This record gives sequence, C-alpha cells and structure tokens, in this order.
Amino acid sequence: MNRRNYRARRKNGYIFTSKRHTDKGIMSVVLGVISIISVAAAIYLSYRNNGEAAPQYGAAVFLVTIFSLAGLVLGILSRMEKDRYYLFSYLGIGCNILVLALISIILYAGAYIM
Repeated sequence: MNRRNYRARRKNGYIFTSKRHTDKGIMSVVLGVISIISVAAAIYLSYRNNGEAAPQYGAAVFLVTIFSLAGLVLGILSRMEKDRYYLFSYLGIGCNILVLALISIILYAGAYIM
C-alpha cells in the first residue's frame, strides 16, 4: 500500500468506540500517587532528623501500606474489566507495587541494621 492510499483511507475512516478508562483504574493511580508522596515525605523527614524516624512517620507508612494494597486490588479489578482502556490500570498497579516494594526494602533494611 502506498502512502497516498493510506492517507486517503485514513481521512475517511473514523473509528468510533465505546471504550472508556475505568474508574477503579483512575482511583488506583490516585492511591498510588498519594502513597508515593507520603513515603517520600516520611523518608525525607527522617533524613532531615538524622535518621531518627518519629512514630508519626511509622503510622503514616502503615496507612500508606493499606492504601497501596487497596490501590493494587483496584488496579487488578479494573484490569479484569472487558472493553476498557487499561492505561490507568497498569499505572496504578505499577505505582502500588513500587510503593509496596519500597516499604519492604525499608523494613528489611531496618531489621538488618538492628
């Protein structure tokens, strides 16, 4: 197929679809971004305090773990829906797995140092 035929066919060929982004996927991304910001803030504030983490930071990271697990479940559930766009599902799953891995590394490093 040459270039002219491709462009002519492309102008006249509209593709209408009923696909939408899933609400669960968008919520998964929101929870993932909130989790990333919260863990980053806890790490930064602990660093500024010469490595001494306040109990409030531990409580915040515990809540972030719950947020990340909920976001991961929402991302997986949104990926299982049919005839949808999956961009936010994949982004949410990736963000939440990243946060859970980061929290796991922090817990492992803390147990190793003690």
